[in-house]
Amino acid sequence: MTSGALPEGTLTRSQRILDPIDRITEVWFGLIIVLTFTCSISVKNAGREDVKEMILAAIGCNVAWGLLDGFMYLQACFVRRARAIASLRAVRVATDRESAHDLIVYSMPPLIGSVLSEAELESIRAKLIIRPEADWRPRLTARDWLGGLGVFLAVFVATFPVAAPFLLMTNARHALRVSNGIAVLMLFLTGYAFGKHAHHRPWRMGFWMLLFGAALVAITVYLGG
Repeated sequence: MTSGALPEGTLTRSQRILDPIDRITEVWFGLIIVLTFTCSISVKNAGREDVKEMILAAIGCNVAWGLLDGFMYLQACFVRRARAIASLRAVRVATDRESAHDLIVYSMPPLIGSVLSEAELESIRAKLIIRPEADWRPRLTARDWLGGLGVFLAVFVATFPVAAPFLLMTNARHALRVSNGIAVLMLFLTGYAFGKHAHHRPWRMGFWMLLFGAALVAITVYLGG
């Protein structure tokens, strides 16, 4: 590996279909949705068929949410690309260099824009001016569609570890306890992963997610679940 190169097998942001934080967030949403169902189950007053129907309803809800979230992801990709193209065109038609430079800086993350010199900004402006406009149309790419599919799968797959005990175990009360345990563990893991990728105390982030999950389970038990 050459100096300054990424470790072998490491993907850059431009190579990933979905950002890790996006994937973690989608799993989190899927967990929250299915927990709103499992935490409302009262196994004392519901038979196995009632519980099974509710879990199937939770899975169906996550399918619908996954489809909606995937569509919103595609819509965000399209809007983001359209806004970028509008910014580029504004730079090209700017009446003076200072206005063009301000537009370039505005379209960048603040930290990056703040360290660019006038010469660097002018170099960027010059390259944008000579770039052909033929391909400057907002459209969805194959990567965008794969990303939308990934969003759907992240939400959908997050349902099954929590719902599986109700589908596989005959004792509804035991299934509820196992399901709650799996949900708490998954909440910890999502919190840990979020903290790790955010570079902010992953164990603490996981612990707070664990406390949140434990609180949900405690409330469920207290209410007779």
